[in-house]
Amino acid sequence: MPKHEKRKNKWKRLFFWLLGLNVAAFLLITALIFWPVSHTETPEPSDENTERSTEFTVRTTKQNLNELVNAYIDKLLEGSSHQYSVSLDEDVELVGQLPVFSSSVPVSVRLEPLVQENGDVVLQQKSISIGQLSLPNQKIMEYLDRYLPMPEWVTIDPANEEIYVAVTDMEIRSNFHVSVEHIDLEANDLAFNIEVPYQSLGIEAQEVE
Repeated sequence: MPKHEKRKNKWKRLFFWLLGLNVAAFLLITALIFWPVSHTETPEPSDENTERSTEFTVRTTKQNLNELVNAYIDKLLEGSSHQYSVSLDEDVELVGQLPVFSSSVPVSVRLEPLVQENGDVVLQQKSISIGQLSLPNQKIMEYLDRYLPMPEWVTIDPANEEIYVAVTDMEIRSNFHVSVEHIDLEANDLAFNIEVPYQSLGIEAQEVE
């Protein structure tokens, strides 16, 4: 076969290979966008604690809480390739990186904290973006749920576009129980209830009756 024919066939095979690759990439992106969003069950409030205890209300600032939250996240992500952080200002902003194909893209979610009657918090999504990609909000929330490590007591709910923070389910070494009393980010006023069981202080129930 003449050399020019070999070169022609080579370029033809390369063209069809690139065309097939582009079609496959298009179909994959389309499938990711329109794939049904799985529903995540929001945890039910835990049963009330019936043991004898004393409750204190502690007030703090969003700056102090922000440092504590990000220190916890850094500990959670040790040994992980994932990175994200939380910033408390006029609202709650989650900023991180999500893997897309062979690279990663920045994601930013702004959330409104809503304190629940049982002391947990629902972070209701206000705005969301993922790099330059145009994706449905629920799909981006599903990516967050799939790729960003979260504590067991934090549930991302893509269907309702919110994050449920079950503060009352946090396991604390001192056996204290924490719940949220009040969050006002604009006034920089945050209050938490800390319930101290008598037993954790070595006080028996009969001693306080």
